Amino acid sequence: MNAPDIFDRAARRRRRDRAAAGDYPRHAFLRAVMLDGIVERLEAVKRSFANVLDLGSFEAELMLPGARIARADPGFAFAARSGGVQVEEDHLPFADGAFDLVISAGVLDQVNDLPGALSLIRRSLRPDGLFLGAFVGAGSLGALRTALRNAEQERPAARLHPQIDVRAAGDLLMRAGFALPVADVETVNVSYRSIGGLLDDLRGMAATNLLTTRSALTRAALARAAAAFADAADADGRTHETFEIVFLTGWSPDDSQPKPARRGSGSTSLAAALAQAPRPD
Repeated sequence: MNAPDIFDRAARRRRRDRAAAGDYPRHAFLRAVMLDGIVERLEAVKRSFANVLDLGSFEAELMLPGARIARADPGFAFAARSGGVQVEEDHLPFADGAFDLVISAGVLDQVNDLPGALSLIRRSLRPDGLFLGAFVGAGSLGALRTALRNAEQERPAARLHPQIDVRAAGDLLMRAGFALPVADVETVNVSYRSIGGLLDDLRGMAATNLLTTRSALTRAALARAAAAFADAADADGRTHETFEIVFLTGWSPDDSQPKPARRGSGSTSLAAALAQAPRPD
């Protein structure tokens, strides 16, 4: 039996279409950071990639000269704008081994079956193909979380998505069958004059509450949250918010890749190494 959805799939599509119809570029700073980090990691790989999937394409900001890039997005408007197809990450329609590189920036934190999505990404890669991903992870939106908690002390409701930390992200890569998995994190700090500016950014980047159990925030609770957010401001009247960006790197398994040494295969024992170590005077 399939587990019930955490995120409302229909609401996710609507929110992405709303962001596409708005001033998305003005709110796209997190995706820009993610793409910069992904490109930096890609530049460290001394090989070229011919067939690429941009999974979560938004407005097709990702450009790789010389590569054929297929675009896919869970929102109809972003998919159409990027010349791609509308798909959900845990229901990918692509053939096994269709790509030698899959890149995903800014969407995997909103996927109901993330382990399944990562497995499908791995299957869509050719042997020795590369996956590079990035999403907002655990430790993000601490100021907003605190403000909402203060606003609803008596009857708190789930307002923010569950977040994946960097260790769990690495475990998910291994579970999905990726070789040489790496997960690391980068911190982005942003300051806001008011809670409204933060919420405007979240709406503009299609990152507002998509939980199936979500409920509306009352005007009174929103006013209390705004006051709590303002109370955390610095001397310049700005409240600092944090976004933790988790980056994922994984390879589709191939016999050419380095393998970890077998247990007990070392030529020198620990006892011998310790015996040869210099002793303190």
